[in-house]
Amino acid sequence: MKKVQIITDGACLGNPGPGGWAAILRYNEHKKELWGSEQQTTNNRMELRAAIEGLRALKENCAVEVVTDSEYLKNGITTWIHGWKRKGWMTASKKPVINQDLWKALDEENSRHQTTWVWTKGHANHADNNRCDDLATRAAREQSNSK
Repeated sequence: MKKVQIITDGACLGNPGPGGWAAILRYNEHKKELWGSEQQTTNNRMELRAAIEGLRALKENCAVEVVTDSEYLKNGITTWIHGWKRKGWMTASKKPVINQDLWKALDEENSRHQTTWVWTKGHANHADNNRCDDLATRAAREQSNSK
């Protein structure tokens, strides 16, 4: 099974506002950068989209390490999602899970692979995380300028 690392980040100019997401996929010496944007979104939605698109880009089942600076993303997919699914996508306070559409899409992509989720401090010494931040911010700015 191929071992792949995916580094992700999301950005938003205003929250909500124009947003961007980015993912870097690493496999041996290969590196692929992905990014995109949405006109009106939130930072959390962009963090989710980055992970979804990174996992979706893999053509076969892989052992994947996903690196994120979003505790919302890491905790959501590794811990909270189990309770949400048991409770019919409701929170502990009996309210619908926010960003449910993206959580369901991420759950589907995540289930195709053997994933490990790793948190890293944002805007620190992780070169790929910093690059993702640059790409996501650039995508958000381009979306903002295209209005």
